[in-house]
Amino acid sequence: MKPTPFNFRLMTGSAAMAVALALLQGCANTPVAEAPRVDSSASTLKLQQLPRKSGERVAVSIYEFRSTVGEIPARGGTDMFKTALMQSGQFRVVERARLNEGVVREKQLNAAGLSTGTSATQVLTDAKYIFEGAITEANASETQRSGAISIGGAEFGASTNRDVLGIDVRVVDVATGELVNVVTVRKAIASDGVSVSGIGNLIGTVLARKGKSTAFVPDLQLQQQRKESMDVALRAVIDEAVIQLASRLPQ
Repeated sequence: MKPTPFNFRLMTGSAAMAVALALLQGCANTPVAEAPRVDSSASTLKLQQLPRKSGERVAVSIYEFRSTVGEIPARGGTDMFKTALMQSGQFRVVERARLNEGVVREKQLNAAGLSTGTSATQVLTDAKYIFEGAITEANASETQRSGAISIGGAEFGASTNRDVLGIDVRVVDVATGELVNVVTVRKAIASDGVSVSGIGNLIGTVLARKGKSTAFVPDLQLQQQRKESMDVALRAVIDEAVIQLASRLPQ
């Protein structure tokens, strides 16, 4: 996009300095430390607000959450899915993904007489349904826009970008191997950015118009970008998939 011309004579030297100082102040602010807090995102709250089911809940599990998109790893998708299942209050979740790292070891210790109780003789709860989840879509820069305006040698720019993330979740009946349900969830991931450059040129031009020295005018360049984390977006689509399946899945 071609920069839009602007008559810098409309801006006084003091106004130009004020712009520069305001920009510097925005970058100089010391980040404020935030205390840890329990996740209260919109998707998590929606999960927790589902009506609790009466009677015995169906036992379910997930072995692995995969990614079929090479540039986007599943990164913790299995754990996110188990968390969403638990927070929904609709299922009994049985461990399978890390069974050997925890439950089996404890049973082995008990069988060897190294722990109290009778866990070694107890059978595991069987899962009625197994979830199979995967990242199946990733459309980078589905929509992208940018623009800039030039003012007396300084340039102010802005940009927006929209990516899309999609997952597929299948539900398999353990007893029959039948695929009993499937859901696809997509989410847009928006980002934006602003940039400023050539402030020194702007100030120098204004000062020169007033007949003042421009030998020691500093320059200034700033950039700022904001983008939702891919992991946060993944958790949101997983939460929504569980919400959808909670109402569809046969008990």
